[in-house]
Amino acid sequence: MATQTLTSSPRFAILRELGAFLKRPRVLRPLGLLSRQAWAALGTLTALHVGGLLLVILPLLGFYQQAMGQPLPDAFGKLPSAWLLPITVVIAPVLEEMIFRGWQTGRPRALWLLGCAILFAALTAAAKSLAPLALVGSLLALVLAAVGGWLWLRKRGTPDAYAKVYPAVFWLVALAFAGVHLMNYPAVSVLLLPMVLPQLWAGVLLGFTRQRIGLPAAMIQHGCANAAAMVLVQLGG
Repeated sequence: MATQTLTSSPRFAILRELGAFLKRPRVLRPLGLLSRQAWAALGTLTALHVGGLLLVILPLLGFYQQAMGQPLPDAFGKLPSAWLLPITVVIAPVLEEMIFRGWQTGRPRALWLLGCAILFAALTAAAKSLAPLALVGSLLALVLAAVGGWLWLRKRGTPDAYAKVYPAVFWLVALAFAGVHLMNYPAVSVLLLPMVLPQLWAGVLLGFTRQRIGLPAAMIQHGCANAAAMVLVQLGG
């Protein structure tokens, strides 16, 4: 069995578990959100996430941005005002967690769905070059394949090979999650890299939350962090 279960712990012992996990990331059996212990752990991790973001990372980046003349992210300006909160607080956290961390259990069914999602995105991107019937047929076949593969693989556990390489997977995904957010800026340069430290911080903490408590917990924590950042944006202009 590739998964491991951490021992039950008091509310703030989750921070010790986080430290041990970061020393050597590993695939865990999530607690789920059906117990008081899980909600207490999620509350502690969310407080750490938001507190580190608002009290340390964003103030330091504010000084860095002004000192180095770096641009501010323009992602918010690309969204209709009526959709700003729903997208940043609900839609983006759900989709990003599914894409970046939904499959990190390493179970074959999760990896299968990830592969199907990548193919779906590729077909959507190539939609203009395909005949309508070919596009619809391909998408329908892909949906059926995704459902069929999930049902076929649902009882298979995490392969030992995946568990062995998971530490590298964890850090590479955290870096990729941060790197993708460089697209929020009008231009990319080496000096801009520190500006995605909030997303790197998020990628590390959300990766642990996903393993320790589960994917829905990571979505909730992500949404709370985005909501806190939105409040800061509104207060600070």
